[in-house]
Amino acid sequence: MHFRPFGADSLYTSRLPLACRHCRRGAKMVLFITGRCDQGCFYCPLSARKKGSDSVYANELLVQDEADVLEEARLIKATGTGITGGDPLCVPDRTVRYIRLLKSRFGGTHHIHLYTSTVDPSLFRELEKAGLDELRIHPMVKNWTRLDDLKIAEAVRDLDIPVGFEVPAIPGMEKETAALIRYAQANIFDFVNLNELEFSETNAEKLKQKGFEIRDDLSSAVKGSAEMAVMLTLDDAFNVPIHFCSSKFKDRVQLRNRIMRRGRSIARDMDVLTDEGTLIKGVIETNDPLGAGRMLGEQYDVPANLLHIDTDARRLEVAPWVLEEIAKELPWNCYMVEEYPTADRLEVERRPLNQIKVRRK
Repeated sequence: MHFRPFGADSLYTSRLPLACRHCRRGAKMVLFITGRCDQGCFYCPLSARKKGSDSVYANELLVQDEADVLEEARLIKATGTGITGGDPLCVPDRTVRYIRLLKSRFGGTHHIHLYTSTVDPSLFRELEKAGLDELRIHPMVKNWTRLDDLKIAEAVRDLDIPVGFEVPAIPGMEKETAALIRYAQANIFDFVNLNELEFSETNAEKLKQKGFEIRDDLSSAVKGSAEMAVMLTLDDAFNVPIHFCSSKFKDRVQLRNRIMRRGRSIARDMDVLTDEGTLIKGVIETNDPLGAGRMLGEQYDVPANLLHIDTDARRLEVAPWVLEEIAKELPWNCYMVEEYPTADRLEVERRPLNQIKVRRK
């Protein structure tokens, strides 16, 4: 079987789904439409915060209104959106509304794909009418050998958009996965995506109970998942397009590129944007950031565009190259902080620049 490498151990045969091409560039916004789902898959990696919660997230941003979704898409210069959950078809009206919103704001070229375990031809037609560009179906594992009974092919027969399957590569389930691929091939589906199975905080116990092991200390991937997926992808018996997406690809390519796009959008003159897309900031912890900023301006001639008061975190942010020079002369705890440019501003590292052991003031 002829294959093409896609980077970071990922590969595909024949043609690649268009949504995957957008994802590779980090140009797909992840729209988590709900945490509701009726399937209860043992390998579900959703966080405890999201699982079962009927909330909406645009990338890492908890959405309060539609404007939040549009702004997050703007910040990463999104060329498309992946709608996920939970199962988006547990809230079909909401899902359709957001598809229409994104198409209305960003135009027909804004590529939207959606993941679902639901098989409902009327809902599928409604999604397509709203503007959905690609449908990815995720049937429960117990059904992989009896997909004819679910009548999936009949449910998507009248759609004019690409439809494929997307499932995890579960070690020990080669026969079941092969059955799914054969079904996709026999019924002329557009693709099959195999994702490397991963441990998460919420699925780790169930995966361990089933005998799965972590591949190595540097990865959350399940041992044997990649090998099984590659074996099936390269099997000459299959001619349906197959794409294996590794956990390394999701972290080192897809996520990194998306973070870099957001970092470039929000980085200020006073921030340092790293090669990984994270931001380096100088931070002074004080209960009086306004007074601290005034002092830096008056005594050290620090210009206003290199200072920022973060009222939420009760801190003064300073250009890191400036703070590094003067930190030891200041009466506050000073740090060099590296954080993601995401809505949750996840902190990666914090390095002290001085050793002041005083109360914040």
